[in-house]
Amino acid sequence: MFQRGWQTLIQRFRSTEIGGEDDAGEDAAAGSAPSGRLWLLLAMGLAFSLLVAWAMVTINAETPRLGRPAGSPSDDQMQGLQQAQAVAADTPTFPGDQEARAVNLPDDWSNSHPNYQGAVWYRFDFQANPSNAVEDTSLIGAYIERACSTVEVHLNGHLVYRGGRMTEPYSRQCAQSHVVPLPTSLLKHGGNQLDLKVVGYPIKRVTARQRAGGLAVVQVGPMEDIRALHNSYAFWTSTLSQVLGGVLGVLGLFALGLAWVRRLDYLVFFGLLTLGWSLISGQFWLQDTPIDNTAMEVLLAMMFAPMTAFAIKFLLGYAGQGMRFLSRGKRRRQLNWALWAQCFLLPLSLLVGPDRLFLIARIWYVLFALEIFAAIGCFLWVTGQGRRPEFWLMSGALGAVAAVLGIELSYQNGVVRLWGVHVTHLVMPLLYAAVAVRLIQVYARALKTAEGARQQLEKRVQEISAEIERNFNQIAELRVEQIAEKERKRIAADLHDDLGAKLLTIVHTSDNDRISTLAREALEEMRLSVRGLTGRPMVLSDALADWRSEVVSRLGQAGIECEWRNPNDTIEEPLSSRTYVQTTRIVREAVSNIIKHSSASHVIIQADVHLDQHDFVLLIQDNGKGIPLELDSRPDRGHGMTSMKHRAKQLNGQCLVESGPGFGTVIRLTLPLEVATMQAPKPASSPAAAAVAASMRGAAVASGYSSIFPASSQF
Repeated sequence: MFQRGWQTLIQRFRSTEIGGEDDAGEDAAAGSAPSGRLWLLLAMGLAFSLLVAWAMVTINAETPRLGRPAGSPSDDQMQGLQQAQAVAADTPTFPGDQEARAVNLPDDWSNSHPNYQGAVWYRFDFQANPSNAVEDTSLIGAYIERACSTVEVHLNGHLVYRGGRMTEPYSRQCAQSHVVPLPTSLLKHGGNQLDLKVVGYPIKRVTARQRAGGLAVVQVGPMEDIRALHNSYAFWTSTLSQVLGGVLGVLGLFALGLAWVRRLDYLVFFGLLTLGWSLISGQFWLQDTPIDNTAMEVLLAMMFAPMTAFAIKFLLGYAGQGMRFLSRGKRRRQLNWALWAQCFLLPLSLLVGPDRLFLIARIWYVLFALEIFAAIGCFLWVTGQGRRPEFWLMSGALGAVAAVLGIELSYQNGVVRLWGVHVTHLVMPLLYAAVAVRLIQVYARALKTAEGARQQLEKRVQEISAEIERNFNQIAELRVEQIAEKERKRIAADLHDDLGAKLLTIVHTSDNDRISTLAREALEEMRLSVRGLTGRPMVLSDALADWRSEVVSRLGQAGIECEWRNPNDTIEEPLSSRTYVQTTRIVREAVSNIIKHSSASHVIIQADVHLDQHDFVLLIQDNGKGIPLELDSRPDRGHGMTSMKHRAKQLNGQCLVESGPGFGTVIRLTLPLEVATMQAPKPASSPAAAAVAASMRGAAVASGYSSIFPASSQF
């Protein structure tokens, strides 16, 4: 329900912005509508942050229960030692000769022993076998939840436990609980004395209250229950923090690797931020470092300055640095100088004096908290304008960070007391992990989008490459055709200007009629060849008219009656020069065969055009004697039929011959119109073919053969 409401609100934002853009020039108040919506969105984000903060405070109030396992022992089995006699003295045993004072546990040295550094003895009196408790043979122990910095335990004057180094620099075990087995041989059936020697530092010499001297409530009871309490407390305070620190280290390295791949600066800062927190979590491993307390405290505190800078740079970079006050390079440089200057000023200020560590550190912590709040506010402002999913993520993070920082600052200033699980070391790694998961999700989505874009790009590149290859082939073919066309025109011009002029001179100057006739026929053949070479198309109706004029004239000169049947409509289909020339030669060959061999007296030629089938048909029929018997079964071996069929096949058509002795001959020529309109003239296949054609023409001229087809066959 909440998500549907948020989506509805987003749609209203978008509609408002679109409407505002359309009406911006008409009403000045339209521009303020998106701003009002943005303030409403920020108010909702702030309310969500407060809700998260309240939840964090509630969790922090319930953290003492986390230190107790589900099956915790009953009160009659456990003795809570909440009162002790305390003496501030660095002696090997409890100083009985000094005056002790009664203190209530937990004992915070900042209240009971202010400015004291060294050892404090605590003496407890307890009964080893209270009524309704465990049997005498049961092993008992003592549970010390917190002893800062470390502790030494004496039972009835005998040393039974030592947590760490009791001399400077003390072992840093403030976040570690202690389980002390109490030997049965040292226990008395009556009253027993349990002495604890705690060594630690005053609050003014540490940078965090968690590491100031103090002692929590001591519990005595069955050993198995003591170990259960210890395991639960250790898990929530140190083990879980150590695990989360390791996870953050891995996430930090992953973020740095991702930043290296994607070249994104904000991922670098996030990786350094998580690695920094992982190093801070390393204090749970470093308990016996031989480093002076002041140096160790300065090292721990100075890490918060670069981590604050990393956090701010990450937030501003992840928001896209869309803030107006950072739109200029000068202001960005000023911000960078201010952030990195803190990294040098913090350790310098802490080194002023070891007695002012806590005071100076608290001031810096408050300053860092305000800077982080300002960066988150800027981030929410930018993401709220863009209505990105990160707005609600960072709103929840703002509430969690506000609660954690508020609890932490309140504890550092003594407003609240935290004994047991420390919520900061649990919540902050979880926040980092949530942001890391979001970054990984964004990266995975971007990677998926990039992969899809890459596949589309590869597909597009393949399509463009194929198109370029096709265009290149077409251009190459066009270039070859242009060269061939240019060469054909040159040959045609040479034939027309040189050979044509000589043949024309022979026609007009020769006294021999046969020579003049042969020259005229050669001139006509040359002109037809030149027409084919020039490649000028013509209309089919004009071609039919030319063929009719020539055929009727030739048959009339031979004394043969000709009946030509044309279509009634004018055919405007174009006819290529190649088709015209080849068809002319087929028709001439057919007419020559009729004149020479058929002995016909009447010829019918019918032309039909089939526009639906895109072809035209020439039907040539004579009433002659037909093909002789010796050629009846082999009609392609004479009368030039082979060349006629070959020419028709070259034009993707066909030439059919039907004949019989005494029944005349029928030639059916079918040619497609697509060839006439689309097929370009082809050059000679080879020089050898050209030589053969020339020799055949010479043979035809030398023999005096009257056919105008130079390669025709004779009987």
